[in-house]
Formats: sequence, structure tokens, C-alpha cells
Amino acid sequence: MHKPFLALAAVFSALPAFAQTPPDPLAGAVRADMPGLLAIYRDLHAHPELGFQETRSAAILAGEAKKLGFTVTTGVGKTGVVAVLKNGPGPVVLLRADMDALPVTEATGLPYASTVKATAAGGIESGVMHACGHDTHMTAWIGTARRLAAMRDRWSGTLVMIAQPAEEIGSGAEAMLDDGLYTRFPRPTVAIAFHDSAQLPAGTIGYADGYTMANVDSVDVLVKGVGGHGAYPQLAKDPIVLAARIVTTLQTLVSREVDPLESGVVTVGSIHGGSKHNIIPEEARLQITVRSYTPEVRKLLLDGIARIARGEAIAAGLPEDRMPVVTQPPEYTPAARNTQPLTGTLAAAFRQRFGATRVVQTKPQMGGEDFSRYLLADPSIQSLLFWVGGVPQAKWDAAKGDTTKLPSIHSAQWAPDPDVTIATATEAMTLAAMTVMPKR
Repeated sequence: MHKPFLALAAVFSALPAFAQTPPDPLAGAVRADMPGLLAIYRDLHAHPELGFQETRSAAILAGEAKKLGFTVTTGVGKTGVVAVLKNGPGPVVLLRADMDALPVTEATGLPYASTVKATAAGGIESGVMHACGHDTHMTAWIGTARRLAAMRDRWSGTLVMIAQPAEEIGSGAEAMLDDGLYTRFPRPTVAIAFHDSAQLPAGTIGYADGYTMANVDSVDVLVKGVGGHGAYPQLAKDPIVLAARIVTTLQTLVSREVDPLESGVVTVGSIHGGSKHNIIPEEARLQITVRSYTPEVRKLLLDGIARIARGEAIAAGLPEDRMPVVTQPPEYTPAARNTQPLTGTLAAAFRQRFGATRVVQTKPQMGGEDFSRYLLADPSIQSLLFWVGGVPQAKWDAAKGDTTKLPSIHSAQWAPDPDVTIATATEAMTLAAMTVMPKR
């Protein structure tokens, strides 16, 4: 076992004494800071920026960290920020917030709603909105930095707070790592982040033990055929019919090849082929998203897609030079996994502070999160990604907890309760850092 991990395990073993100390003034300090934090939140919400375009957001976070005495480096991974605060011996704890918004035109009706338009890397202009709640992440990052800077007498170690770009396109964490995050700056022994949730009432904390987010793969399938007149199909090889057969057979991958106790998703999100009613085209195209947790299931699904595409083409009588072409765009996001003993330790600390009714164990989700790359880059570290509920309590009660009746993240209507979400997240992130960096 790695020496840093042994040292960290020793810290965890001593934590019950910390958890039983009298309540500290953290909650009161967070509450007193909320008016200023909410002003920052509304500003960030009204000025969202797409992935690798987060210059304004990065400047705000970097400026706040500099005022608190952090050593700040900007431009890491293009637009990322790394803020380091050394406070004696102890673990190196990485706290992450992601900064980017989505190409979504906001429809919340909020007085500070975004009216920003921007052009993404693909060249398409659209409205821009913090439809995933990264504005709450950034604001809580600032709140957490303020609390930890003010409470340096309560913890010991090195704090590495990062503001990450481009999470929504799955590239930001990798860009920061490639730019020397683990070599230019103190290498973390612990990595912690939170994400706001549209599936929990505001102020509720959720966590999963083990896998929490999925592997995300994209697959493109070029289905080839032999074109011809729609009135004479016997003279052609119809790629649209072949594509339909491939789509249908793909459904058996999860239902008949994946162990029922494992998880997997194969969704054909796009199918394009042809240009006119009476023309059998030369080709059709499929775009597929694939979700999994384990490396074994991921391989089974990806290999299965290629096998089925080829098998159906053979069954349709296509010659070898007309076999489907299966490719994977380079936008893979690995599965995020919460590790022990960190997960159990912080879940207990959260329950101690917030009460058992506000801390719930959740199921893993099939969404993707590139926070996973910080653990993948060094499997010896401890890692936790937890949820902070954002659904306003009145809306949660009106829907009776039925999330199908509520806006989801990435929706143009997603509007978390900023006061409760940010306050809870700030308190939880501060508590998490102090729990793994106790003062000796």
C-alpha cells in the first residue's frame, strides 16, 4: 500500500474524536456570507460561458482566491484556475468546481436570467445558460475558500482548489492534468467535488458508495448500401433497412448479453439517411451513446456494436467492401467512482452535522462526469463526488417528490434554490476539507 494512503488511513481512523467535538460556528459564518455569495451567483448566472471560453468566470474565482491569500495560477488547461493554500503538515486536498455552461437558451424567467449568446467549437451560435448548475459550484467554491482561509486554526495540510473548464464536453479535467496539475502543483491525496442535483430537495446531500457516474462513449456507424430507385428495391441494397435492423438488434446487447446485475445503456440518438421519397440512398449514419460502469461491460458493449453492425450487413448480403464503418469520436469520459474509507468517513461527518434525514445514499447515475479523471490519473488517491439537492422545497412538495414532474439539469427551466443549495454546499465542502485535514 502506498505510504501517502497509509498516512491518510491513519487520519481517517482518528476522525471519530473530531466528529464528536462541539458544534463550531461554521453554519453561522456561511449564513452571514450568503448575501455577498448570492450577488456573485447572480452575476455568474447572468454571464455564462461555454467550455474553454470561461475567461470571465475564471477571473472572478482567481481574484477571490488571491484576496484570501492563496497562491493562484491561471490558464491551467487553457482557462482553468489552481489556487494553493499551504497550512502546515498534513494531506493535500483537491477541491474542484467546474465553470462551463451549456448551449441552452434560458427559459426560467428569473430576473437575472442569461441573455448571452455564443458560438461553440462546432460553429453553431446559440443561447448560453448555466443549465447544469455550475454557477452554484463556482459560488460554493468561493464560499468554501473564504471559510477555510478564515478557519486556518482548525485544519492542517495543503489545500489545492481548482476551477475546471469544459466539464460539459468532457475535456477540462484532462486538459488540466495534461498541463501539469499533478506535477506543477502539490499532488493530492484526496479529491472532493459536489454537483447540484435536480433529483433531491434543496439542502439534501446525496452520495453513492463505489461507482457514482458512468463511462460515456460515443459511437458513429456509417451504414453502407447500394443506391437505387425506390420502385426497384431488388436492384439495390437498402442502407436504411439495414440501419433499422442494426438499431433493433442493438437492443439485445443490454437485455441478453449484459449480466442482469450489471448496468449498461446503448441509445441510438441520431439516424440519418436519404434525401428523397423515391431514392434508396448509398448510406445511412447512426450516432450512438454508450453508458457503463465497469471496464468489462464497456468492452462488451463497444465490441458488440461493431459485431452486430457487421453481422447484420452480412445477413443483408452486403459485400466485404460495403461493410459498416464503426468509429469512436475522442470524447470518452471514464466512470466516476467514490472510494473508501473517504466516502464512509465524510458521509458520517455529513450526518453528524446536517442530520440523518438530510443525508441519503443514492444510486449510481448513467450521466458522465470528468471528475473521474483525477482518480484515474492516480488510483492511490481517495475520491468523492457527492450531490447537493437544488429543487426548491415548494416545488418538491408540489410534485410530491416525483422528479418526472420537475425540470432536470440541462433543461432550459432548471433553476435551483440558490440560497439553500450554495449554503449547504459551502458548509459541506468546508466540513469535508477540515474532516480530512484535522488540526493535530
